[in-house]
Parts: sequence; structure tokens; C-alpha cells
Amino acid sequence: MISPLWATVSPIRRQAAKLISDYNQPLLPSSFGLGLSLPKSSFRASFECRCTNKEIQDKPAEGFSVLASDIPWDTGSIWSTMAIYMFNLHIPLGYGGLSIVTYILHQSILKPETEALSLLILQILELAGAPFLLGAAKPNCAFVSFNANKSAKERNWLLASALGFGSIISLVFLTSILSDNIVGTKAVNNPVVKEILMSSLTSRTACVLVYCFIAPVLEETVYRWFLLTSLASTMDWRHAVLISSAIFSASHFSGENFLPLFIIGCVLGCSYSWTGKLRTPVLIHSLYNAFALLMTFLS
Repeated sequence: MISPLWATVSPIRRQAAKLISDYNQPLLPSSFGLGLSLPKSSFRASFECRCTNKEIQDKPAEGFSVLASDIPWDTGSIWSTMAIYMFNLHIPLGYGGLSIVTYILHQSILKPETEALSLLILQILELAGAPFLLGAAKPNCAFVSFNANKSAKERNWLLASALGFGSIISLVFLTSILSDNIVGTKAVNNPVVKEILMSSLTSRTACVLVYCFIAPVLEETVYRWFLLTSLASTMDWRHAVLISSAIFSASHFSGENFLPLFIIGCVLGCSYSWTGKLRTPVLIHSLYNAFALLMTFLS
């Protein structure tokens, strides 16, 4: 990076701050959202899907994607399951949760520390509820652990994570320049996020936990582990990445940042397709959110 990145509010800093305020919108009383996706038969990482009624076989790695063609649930339930998640968990907790907290506490404006802790609790609830909700929609499958296709064992997920993170930073920089040239420079610092990061150690810790740990796991579980895997079993993996990335971006309800979020979703989807390991997009997502938080803190 060049010196103007740190000396002024450069395109990359503006875009990083913009994506903190819109892409991860949890710190505003009326809106916050974060999201996730699914693997297949035999897996290896942290929530294994074990099927009781049928045996799922892994297909060998062919070309770029190692995602298996068989999934342990009915492909016809993909969109109904996503609708259940969106309308029963994501929107009520992500876009109405803090408003409910303000109503319960009889406060028109939450203190930064209260807001950060409330956000943390709401995100934990959504993270805890998502696997059960997705599992309930698939009666033949019980969640035990995340995992990757065995055929992807030889693929270096750390290298893929490093390349993915570098790609996202580069693409965000380019799209921010394009956006500035088309619609002009905007003030993008979110004073609410800034206030939370600066208010106390407790609020900073809660904010880091949400953005760098809970949000990446939640969003990658829903949008890559479940949605991308499901779509890839019914169509070409590239089309599946594009569709799941569009839904990932739209779920943040930010028209201004739809394109950057879509690009980020594509990078995350490609990294998951190549390694077959959910830890890869989770790590990329965590690093990017940490970078965006740091830019907001330093701006």
C-alpha cells in the first residue's frame, strides 16, 4: 500500500469504512445483518453432516471445484429453507434486534457499550439458531461437524486463504476508485461504529467478536456451506457461485454496496469451491472484517 492510504482518507480506507457501515450493518439500532453455506457426504472440519437414511459418496476432484454432486437433503427444499432462515432468524434478529432492545430498555438511543453487547448476544442467538433451523428443514440429516470433501485434502487452504484475502483487498480498492469516479467521493465513516470502537474495552471486544468471529462463521455457514453447496449439486459450480454471491450481497440490504459485496461473495465462493473446506472462506472473511474494523478505528 502507498503512503496516501494512511495519510488521507484514500479510496481503500473509504471503501473499508463503507463496508463496515453497510456490509456488516449491525451497529445501527434499526439494522444489522450477517450471514453463511453447506458441504456434502464425508467431511472434515467442525460440523459434520451425518445422514441416517442414505449413504453419500464423494466424487473425485475434477478441475477447479471439489464440491460433491450429492447432498444429504432434498434439493427442492433449498429456497424454502433459505426463506425460513431469512424471515425467522436473519431479518428479525439482524434488522430488528437492536430496536427491540431499545424498546425493552425504554431508551431511544443505546449507549455504545450496551449496543455492542446487545449486538453480540443477538448474533450469538442467530449463530446458534441457524444450524438447527437448517437441520430441521432436512430431516434425514443431523449436524455434527463442518467438513470438506476428502478429495480436497491435498489442496492448501492456507494458501487459498492468503490469495483470497489479497484478491478481496485489491478488488475493493479498484471498485472504490471506480465508484468515486462515477458517483463522486462520499463521507463514509460510520460515527456509531467509531464511537463503539472508541468507547471502552468491553465494547471493542464485543465488536471484534461479532465482526471477526461470529459473523464470518454465521455467513459462511449459510451462504457457502448450505446455499453454495446446494446449488452446486444442481448446476455448474460457477453459476452456483454467482447466484449464492448475489443472494449473499442482497441479504445485506445495501444497494450502494451490492457490487462490492457481490465481488467479495464470489471470492469467498471460489475459495470454498477450490478447497472444499469451510475454514478457508471463514478465515478470509474474518481477516477482511478485521481489516475493515482497523480502517474505521484509524480513520
